[in-house]
Amino acid sequence: MTVQPKMLCEMEVGDRAFVYALLNEKNLRRRLQDLGMIEDTAIECIGQSPGGGLRAYLIRGAVIAVRDEDARQVLITPQAREE
Repeated sequence: MTVQPKMLCEMEVGDRAFVYALLNEKNLRRRLQDLGMIEDTAIECIGQSPGGGLRAYLIRGAVIAVRDEDARQVLITPQAREE
């Protein structure tokens, strides 16, 4: 069974996934890569702002916040939840 990539902004708090691809423009792409968002890297959504529009992700041991508008340009492959 093949898993279809989703957008990073579709993750809910507690979801885990792997970075599939960055579709961002040059400058933002480089910034996200500098923060550790590289293809095949594990990522976990650990929080969301009360008003929405901003989520916190745990990636490579660091917490980074990404606006939903930027997260739409990051594709992920979901990881199955542990039972």
